[in-house]
Amino acid sequence: MSLSGLGDTGKAEPAPALFPAPESDTPTPGRRRGGASQNRSSQNRPSQDGSVQNGPTQTDDAGRQLVFFGADAAEPTVADLAGLLAGPGEVVRMGGTARLSVQVDAAWRVHVLVAELASRGLAASWEPTEGARHAVRTSYTRVLKPLAAAWLHGTTKRPPAAFHLTGRRLRLWLAAAGTPEPPDCFLLRLGADDQECWESIGVALASAGLAGTLLGPGEGGPAFRITGRRRLARLAELVGGPPTAAPTDAWPT
Repeated sequence: MSLSGLGDTGKAEPAPALFPAPESDTPTPGRRRGGASQNRSSQNRPSQDGSVQNGPTQTDDAGRQLVFFGADAAEPTVADLAGLLAGPGEVVRMGGTARLSVQVDAAWRVHVLVAELASRGLAASWEPTEGARHAVRTSYTRVLKPLAAAWLHGTTKRPPAAFHLTGRRLRLWLAAAGTPEPPDCFLLRLGADDQECWESIGVALASAGLAGTLLGPGEGGPAFRITGRRRLARLAELVGGPPTAAPTDAWPT
């Protein structure tokens, strides 16, 4: 069942009636798909090594400087999909192609992920699964072969040695499997069978300033719990503003 994709024409199909777009799902002027603002002001721009150079500065709608490696700091790429694999996403190979899939627990996540995949040139489909969940998956494509080669050891998912989390990767992970725990916690859920990934992913979170507590299956996980206002503020900076389809209470602010 195709929800949205590029196909041969490069045009996205409308969302079906099963997933009616919420009121906030209509894009607002000046915003790109995925919630990133197109507005830019000028002062200083970070260089590739993180230093600040004179010249135009990118800022978000609130007027604060964008976080280097934040979701708004770069254009979408296929490499960002590693964020889904840090969470419950799966990748499988077939010949010289690969397919990415992830199960989500809410219709708004389907909207967001299909739009994110389309922005990276990947057609996506969805189908309902057990427990009121939905499976979102790409087609088999050569475009995803490098991602599969980096993450698969045989059929086992494992982060590559140089794995790190950028804002766009975190944004995709959060869109697929992020859950708020009021007042000052956020869960980033993991794949139930991906124990070999958890340690490396925890290191990547800590390197991004988001050191979290690993919760096992018997503790409401598997998931990393990000705790405290400072870390949640850091998470909100990195992932950018909420997608238009997301409920207001489902995104860090």
